[in-house]
Amino acid sequence: MSPSAAASPSSRAGRLGVGIIGAGRVGPVLGAALAGAGHALVGISAVSEASLERADAMLPGVPVLTVPEVVERSELVILAVPAAELPALVSGLAATGAWQPGQLVLHTAAQYGTEVLAPALQRGAIPLAVHPAMTFTGTSLDISRLGEAWFAVTAPAPVLPIGQALVVEMGGEPHIVAEADRPAYAEAVETAVSFSSAIVDQAARLLRGIGIENAGTFIAPLVRSSVEAALARSGASTIDVADLLADTGGGFDNPPASEE
Repeated sequence: MSPSAAASPSSRAGRLGVGIIGAGRVGPVLGAALAGAGHALVGISAVSEASLERADAMLPGVPVLTVPEVVERSELVILAVPAAELPALVSGLAATGAWQPGQLVLHTAAQYGTEVLAPALQRGAIPLAVHPAMTFTGTSLDISRLGEAWFAVTAPAPVLPIGQALVVEMGGEPHIVAEADRPAYAEAVETAVSFSSAIVDQAARLLRGIGIENAGTFIAPLVRSSVEAALARSGASTIDVADLLADTGGGFDNPPASEE
């Protein structure tokens, strides 16, 4: 079923009209996952050519709207924007009176809990901070990978079950992270992603420097075994190494493109 064919919020109990602000790698994937759970996608904001193409590929038939239009039409607003842009976006929409009482507002930034959504909360919105602990490619491959991912969920106690339920609907596993612990959580995520990427890139570059052109293929078995051993020491029982390859753009010779 295409996202645009999802049932309307009024036709199915518990279904929401979902709007997405941000058509980078994360927003369209989460939107597609929620559409697959039966929620209705009412619109997505996209500006750049790349984001417009991604929105069309991942969410065919979903209207591309302005940010205010997305907020106006949505029962659940997903703010999938870079963390640096989030505070100004939330406060700016509050200043224009865009947030609606009872509206769910969910952001995906690792470093923030729900405090950053205070301007929306003050206008009656329900704040949720939900971060999927995985690297996104911005393609349909990510939808199945959500089923193997943990999501950090932060929310006021009365609405915490809503955030957890949305994660389960997207196929993920929710884990509660306290508001005060979000900076440490974000640091852990950034360390894991940036350190592993930097080490692999450096090793591949050194190998290419001595004439090994297929450096990614050459180093892949070593990286697999090393990561599996490290995860085993940390308490993880298994690793899907295909995810590791996907996170480096399909192979260690091709590092992933930067996020919009």
